Amino acid sequence: MKKYCGQVVYIYAFDIAYELKDKPPDCVLGIPATDYTILQTRRSPRQRFFYRPKQIVLPPQTCQLPVGTANISTHVLVFGIGAISIQYRVPFEVDHLEQLIACHDLKVDLQPLEQRAIELARRIQADLHDHCIRPTSTLDPEPYTLFCIDELPVSPDREGMTAEQWLRDHVRPVAGLLTEESDITNLSQQEAEESTSQYLSYYNNDLAVMDWDAALVIGQGDTLGDILHVAELANVQLAELKAYDQALDMSLEQSYRDLSVWKTHTNVAIRRNLREIHVDMARLTDELENITKFFGDWHLARIYGALSNRFHLAEWHRILDNKLKTLGDLYQILQQDRNNFWMVILETTIVLLFILDLLLLFMGM
Repeated sequence: MKKYCGQVVYIYAFDIAYELKDKPPDCVLGIPATDYTILQTRRSPRQRFFYRPKQIVLPPQTCQLPVGTANISTHVLVFGIGAISIQYRVPFEVDHLEQLIACHDLKVDLQPLEQRAIELARRIQADLHDHCIRPTSTLDPEPYTLFCIDELPVSPDREGMTAEQWLRDHVRPVAGLLTEESDITNLSQQEAEESTSQYLSYYNNDLAVMDWDAALVIGQGDTLGDILHVAELANVQLAELKAYDQALDMSLEQSYRDLSVWKTHTNVAIRRNLREIHVDMARLTDELENITKFFGDWHLARIYGALSNRFHLAEWHRILDNKLKTLGDLYQILQQDRNNFWMVILETTIVLLFILDLLLLFMGM
C-alpha cells in the first residue's frame, strides 16, 4: 500500500480594515506583491472576469513540529475590501489517514499555528497602515484546513480504481479526518455520509471533498493552487460577513438605545449614523460578492458552490440583508419622527399667529 504524501494547507482569513485605499499595494513586508491569476486548464467560458488580489510568498522556514522538522511555506493574499488570507503549507507522509487527524491543531516551534498567523496578520496590518481605512483593533482569524494528497493512494491489485470508488471504500476514514474524530468506528453511518456528501471529481484520479471545517483534496496537480485559492475566497467571504454582522449588531443595539432619546440634535446624529452604516454595508456587501463574481473555470465555480453551501454564505447574506432592512426601517422611523416634529412646530406657529391676530383685533376695537 502506498503512503499518503502531500501537504496540509492551513488558511486563516482576517478582516484588517474597513477597506484599503485605491487598490492593494505593490509591496507588503518588503516583498513585491503580484496579481494572482488562475490557470486555464479545463473547460471555461469565453468571456472571463477574475478578481485579482495581491499575493506575496514569504521565504520557506524550517520549523519544529511534534513529529519532527519540516519546511513550511507561507503565502499571503491582500484584498482591496480590507481583508487578508494567510496560507501555511506543511508537507506530510503517513501510512494511514487517521494519522493526519492530529494535524488539525498543529503546533509549530511549540506555538499554536493560529497564534503564529495572528502575529503575522498584525505585522501585515501595521505595514499596510497607510493604506487602511479604519483599521480593526481586534484580529479574529477564520480558519480552514485542507488535506492535499498528491495522488490517489491505491495498492497494485486495485490499479485503475477511480477517485470516487476510492472514496466509497474509505468513507469512514475520510469522515473521521474531516470531523476530527479519531475513533471512526464510533461515527454513525449518517454522519459519515453527510460529511463526505459534498465532493467533486473532474478526472478519474482527482477528488475534492468539502466539509464545513476541513476538506480533502486528491490529485489536483498543477491546479491545486487554484483549488486552494477558491477555498481562500470562500473563507474570506465568511470572515467578512461575520465582521459585517458584528458591526451591524453593534449599530442596531446602539440605535435601539438612541431611539428613546428625544433631543432633536441627538436624533439628527442618529439619522446620519444610520444613513452612513446603511450605505457602507450595502456597498461593501456588493464588493464582497464581486470577488467571486466569475472564476473563468466551471470546475472551480462548482468547488466554490460546494464550499459556499458548507459555509452557509447564502444564509449569511440573507441575515445581513435583513439587518440592513431593519436599519433602513429605523432610518424611516426617524425621518417620520422628524417630519412629524416639524409639522407640529408649523401647526403650533399657525395657531399662535391666529391667536395673536385675534388679540390685535380685539385691542384695536
